[in-house]
Amino acid sequence: MPTLEEVAARAGVGRGTVSRVINGSPRVSERTRAAVEAAVAELGYVPNRAARALAANRADAIALVVPEPEARFFAEPYFSDIVSGVGEALAETGMQLLLTFAGGARERRRLAQYLAAHRADGALLVSVHADDPLPELLTQLGIPTVISGRRSAAEPLPAVDSDNAEGARTAVAHLLARGRRTIATITGRLEVYGAACRLDGYRRALTDAGQTLDGGLTAVADFTEDGGRRAMRELLARRPDLDAVFAASDVMAAGARQTLRAAGRRIPDDVALIGFDDSAIARHMDPPLTSVRQPIEEMGRAMARLVLMEIATRPAPAVAPAPPHQILLPTQLIIRASS
Repeated sequence: MPTLEEVAARAGVGRGTVSRVINGSPRVSERTRAAVEAAVAELGYVPNRAARALAANRADAIALVVPEPEARFFAEPYFSDIVSGVGEALAETGMQLLLTFAGGARERRRLAQYLAAHRADGALLVSVHADDPLPELLTQLGIPTVISGRRSAAEPLPAVDSDNAEGARTAVAHLLARGRRTIATITGRLEVYGAACRLDGYRRALTDAGQTLDGGLTAVADFTEDGGRRAMRELLARRPDLDAVFAASDVMAAGARQTLRAAGRRIPDDVALIGFDDSAIARHMDPPLTSVRQPIEEMGRAMARLVLMEIATRPAPAVAPAPPHQILLPTQLIIRASS
């Protein structure tokens, strides 16, 4: 591979001048810039990105951190869509994307050590639990961090989220409009703020319709297919008269459908079913699943753009930080045969 010195010799300039041209410095005449660019093209010189990043005290990399077991990451389409959106946005910048899992204390310590060594310029956190210490740990390390899904209404970090409460409210209002009156819900873990918001939306729709809230129609699960199966069995045992189910994810809805069929309940004739995410699972279920669409890839793109902005505008130590950026994206109910 040609070196910087060889480019300088071909262009008849010094090594520093070549470096300024490659890094876009305005302190170079147009004639010199043209000579250097011609030498670069003739020799096929490729700048050493790692060396440039080191010189600028940058890693030219963003860490995408998933505080979940790897099995859940590969089982849920949500995560692959987020990665797709983040990767698309970073591809425009040349930044590398580093995917890492931090589901336990040992993994968190290893990640903290890695990031403290300036191996990444910023971090994106996906599926963060309310009690997870990782966001504060990264803040203490001075790592620009953006999370997907707020941990509370007063989220202190920059965040990208979808309107979970309104999405759930719309789904349940649709079931009510179709004449369903005994509507159950399968929630995710309620320490996850998004799951709590979806439960709030479910309750708001029923309250708006003048219905009395019935705790027996709520079952808490864990965003897994097996969790959906178990929650559906629990609901049928408590309220065999239920005629609709709103599940807080498509994966849980798939599990609920298996239990309903095993119990001899037809969808949607006996029980209408709605999920959340509008993943490929929803489209391929039988019957196809009505689901609340989150713009998941757009969430990934927004996260990437936001962390790049945080990196670029990182305040000096003496400057008070600005209020965190919060992006809330709308959802859309996609109606299919299951409801």
